[in-house]
Amino acid sequence: MTDNEQTIRDFIAAWSRLDVDEIVSYFAADGVYHNMPFKPVNGHAELKVFIANFVKDWTRTDWEILTLISAGDTVVAERLDRTKLGEHSVDLPCCGIFEMHDGKIRVWRDYFDMATYTRAASGRQ
Repeated sequence: MTDNEQTIRDFIAAWSRLDVDEIVSYFAADGVYHNMPFKPVNGHAELKVFIANFVKDWTRTDWEILTLISAGDTVVAERLDRTKLGEHSVDLPCCGIFEMHDGKIRVWRDYFDMATYTRAASGRQ
């Protein structure tokens, strides 16, 4: 396993603790999170605000890595994100593409089906 792969495994595990500062610490100072289909978020200050708003209604989340591969400074992680939003369970298949630099996430692009998320979040699975 490469250092970049281990960093992404640790980053994915960190989400289960719902600690925004810990999550953001995995990003480079000018890191970018592009959670499709939203606009990209840049830098630690914006990342903290975005992620805090994103997880504010979550009571639990566990992300299962289905596939993790890397080439150079690129890591691809296919996941099943299992999240509780209040009383609703959301099981969301995702695929994250991570561009790494000096052990930090420089760019993270996350792809998922928005309809799957909104149906589950509203309890209409």
